[in-house]
Amino acid sequence: MAVPLIMQNIIVFDFGGVLFDWNPDYLYRELIANDAERAFFLEQVCNPAWNIEQDRGRSFAEAIAIKSAEFPHYAEQIAAFYQRWPETLRGLLPEGMALYERLKAAGYPIFGLTNWSAETFPYAWEKYPFLHEIQNIVVSGHEKVIKPDPAIYHIMYQRICAHYPDTLAEQIIFIDDSALNAEGARQVGWHGIHHRSAEQTEQTLLAMGLSF
Repeated sequence: MAVPLIMQNIIVFDFGGVLFDWNPDYLYRELIANDAERAFFLEQVCNPAWNIEQDRGRSFAEAIAIKSAEFPHYAEQIAAFYQRWPETLRGLLPEGMALYERLKAAGYPIFGLTNWSAETFPYAWEKYPFLHEIQNIVVSGHEKVIKPDPAIYHIMYQRICAHYPDTLAEQIIFIDDSALNAEGARQVGWHGIHHRSAEQTEQTLLAMGLSF
């Protein structure tokens, strides 16, 4: 049931790098001991450009097949990206979570907008109950579109309006550790904060007039 918007602003959190400590290096330190080889693997094989396509909705089966054909000698390590994916997620970032908790306690409506594979997000949903407190979460892998495509911000806006029909774009504050994604939010009329640290983001929010 739609309810009136009580607070002036709505907070939308990105997850990785803001609330979650995710890094493939955590896994590949165990699989590839040599620093130079591991750097090559994460820059040229299972690299961000490859991984973001899973966030866009490509299946891991297809992704692994593509890379294994290109780098057959790394087939085992490529397959591990999905098979041992939980080892890439170290846990929560305490400072980011403290900021989240303070904003939630102050009564600000909180939503989530994340570039995340539909195949791995269920792990986080099961292991991290705080996600169930968030009013709505847009997962790129479910929507087949990733930040900073304007379409995914519009999807999030529609979800927000389902809860708070009178929301204006300028009421929405988006916190993301990617400068590109924060700028994408600004392009659709939101306030985009490039999250470099919880302290800096807090100071930005306070300067904007939020009270928490």
